[in-house]
Amino acid sequence: MADPAPDDSGPPAFPVPTMPVPPVSVVGLGQLGGSLAAALAAGGRPVSGWDVDPAARDAAADHGVRVTRELTGVVVLAVPLPVMAGALEGLRVDPGATVTDLGSVKVPVLDALGAALGDRYVGGHPMCGTERSGPESVDPALFTGARWALCLEPGTDLRRWLRVAEIALAVGAEVVPVTAAEHDDAVAAISAVPHLLAAALAAAAGQAGPLALSLAAGSYRDATRVIASDPAFVTALVEGNAAPAAAALARVRDQLDRPWPDLVADGHAVRTATAGRRPVRVPLERAALLSLGRSGGAVTRRLAAFVEGWVPEQA
Repeated sequence: MADPAPDDSGPPAFPVPTMPVPPVSVVGLGQLGGSLAAALAAGGRPVSGWDVDPAARDAAADHGVRVTRELTGVVVLAVPLPVMAGALEGLRVDPGATVTDLGSVKVPVLDALGAALGDRYVGGHPMCGTERSGPESVDPALFTGARWALCLEPGTDLRRWLRVAEIALAVGAEVVPVTAAEHDDAVAAISAVPHLLAAALAAAAGQAGPLALSLAAGSYRDATRVIASDPAFVTALVEGNAAPAAAALARVRDQLDRPWPDLVADGHAVRTATAGRRPVRVPLERAALLSLGRSGGAVTRRLAAFVEGWVPEQA
């Protein structure tokens, strides 16, 4: 099936799903990058990858990933935030490749990579992972059912955005269109602050003494799980998003000053609220896609001129 003819009076033409999909190259083959590469390889997608760690390269090769410094197609940067800007140094990158990343903070990465790559860069962040790290934590099913935030800035090439979205959909994720700033504000509340609260709870429990720690059970374990992550990762997560994280933490402090029965009741209501899903079809247009994300919805399928997805049912 051919591309639709260009029409200056309407939206630009986009590649249809029957066109050959580009290969994927993953830089950084730890938990996220290795899991993505393994999942794509298992699905028959041509995948190559590189990591400075020989053990990570060997593990990826065992999953069917071609290990090479030559990167093409869609290049995925799955490296820690502090080294993101220099992740492509020493590697041979196809000058036409689309570059995306899996970083947990988006505005600083957009500032760094967007300046260097222009509209070839599409920021992304899959909302998944565990407190474990390294190639031994690779899980091809890691992305199944996860939300994958994918940034749509005014200068984003929508055709490249769709190519990255197709990768997320191929490994079972649901794509949430956002801007980098919207992403960082939202993730500060549901990721950065939980890491800080987990650290505070663990430190306070430690001050309570050995007896308290010996009696700790499910509530303590669940509430502190994420702070078992690499401290360097957590520090980069919160410091890289410092202003939104501080604002989100201030909201939590305000909540803790409320009467406890009211706080417990309101928190319970938010955490236990359920909503159905209403299917929607959205045109391949920036404002419409961002509206879907802002409503709490996500993309689940790519069509020729539309995407299909869902929004929460109104109560």
